[in-house]
Amino acid sequence: MSTGTITSPSRYDVVGSFLRPEALKKARADFEAGRIGAGELKEAEDAAIRDLVDKEKAAGLKTITDGEFRRATWHLDFMWGFEGVGHRPTETGLPFHGETAKIDDTYLTGRLSLAEHHPFIEHFRFVNSLTDERTAAKLTIPAPAQFLEQFTMPFAAEHSRQFYPDFDELIADIAAGYRSFIRQIYEAGCRTLQFDDCSWGLFVDPLAKRFFDTDDAGLERLKQQYLEINNLAIEGKPADLAINTHVCRGNFHSTWAAQGAYNDVAKFLFARENVDAFYLEFDDARSGGFEPLAEVAEGKTVVLGLVTTKSPKLEDRYAVKKRIFEAAEYLPLERLCLSPQCGFASCEIGNRLTEEEQWKKVALVREIAEDTWQDA
Repeated sequence: MSTGTITSPSRYDVVGSFLRPEALKKARADFEAGRIGAGELKEAEDAAIRDLVDKEKAAGLKTITDGEFRRATWHLDFMWGFEGVGHRPTETGLPFHGETAKIDDTYLTGRLSLAEHHPFIEHFRFVNSLTDERTAAKLTIPAPAQFLEQFTMPFAAEHSRQFYPDFDELIADIAAGYRSFIRQIYEAGCRTLQFDDCSWGLFVDPLAKRFFDTDDAGLERLKQQYLEINNLAIEGKPADLAINTHVCRGNFHSTWAAQGAYNDVAKFLFARENVDAFYLEFDDARSGGFEPLAEVAEGKTVVLGLVTTKSPKLEDRYAVKKRIFEAAEYLPLERLCLSPQCGFASCEIGNRLTEEEQWKKVALVREIAEDTWQDA
C-alpha cells in the first residue's frame, strides 16, 4: 500500500472507469438473477479489481482506480449509500444522442444523511491495499452539484419538495453528508478524490433553459447555487487531500447527452470552484475551444481530455500534441496534463470498444505525455 504521497493528476492520467470484463458481467447478472450470493459476487469483484490494478500498473499509471467495477453507474450507486434515497428500475430512461440510458430512477424517500457505513469506504480500502510505492489510489464520486441536480431538476423537484419545501435545506444536508464522507474517506487513506460533474455540461448546452425549465437569469442563479454547494462540501477538507473535478457532457455506450463550449461557465467553475484540478473534455467539437482556460484560477491544473473513449480509433499523436500546445496559449504548459476525455465505462454497459482497444488508448496517452513533458 502506498504512503499517499502520490496525488492525481499525473502528466498522463485516466478519469476512472474501465470496461467490465466478461467474468464480472456474468457474476453481476448471476447475482441479480439470484443464482449466486453477495459473497460470491464480492469474490468475483475482488478478482476483477486485482487483475485491473495489475494492468494499470503495467500501463505505467501512477494513479489507479478500481475501475468502478462494483457499481452499476458512475454516480447513482454513491447516492444509494445515503439515508433518504431510494431507487427502482426505470420505465423511461434518460435521453442521450441516439440512445436512451436505461439506468435506475433515483429519488428521495426522506431527509438526507450519510449512511453509517457507506459502501464506498470499504471499496476504497480494498483498492488502496493493492497500491505500492509507485502508485496511489483515487476515488471517483459524483459532485455535490450532481447530487443536487438529481433531486431538483424539473422531473424530480415536485417529489423532492415533499421532504424539502426549501431547497436551501437540501443543499445544506447534501453538503453536510459530503463533508462527513470526506472525513471518513480521508481516514481510510484517500489523498485524491475526484468529483464527476455533468451539471456544468448541461449548463452550456443550447437547450439548457429547457433542461432546467428556467430563463437566462434563472440559469445564472443556478450556476451560482451549484458552485456554492461544491465549495460548501469541500469546506474544511484536510490540506493534503487533493479534490479534483471532471466535467462531462454524458458518456453512455459511446453516446453523449449535451454539447457546448465552456465559455458560459468558466467564470463560475474555472475561476471560483475550490478544487485542485479540472479534468476537461476536449475530444471533439462539442466542447468548443481552449479560450475559456484563461479563466482557470492561479495554481490549478487542467487535464486535457483529448483522447476519446467513445471510439476505438486511435488519435494521431502529432495532432494531439499540437492541440496541447494550442491549449498552452491560454494556460502554461506546466499546468497541463493529458487523459482520455472520460471513463471507458461510466455505466456497466461500457463504451463501444474492446479491452485491448481501451489499453491502446491508455498507452497512447502515456506516449504523448512522455513526448510532451520531461517530468511525465
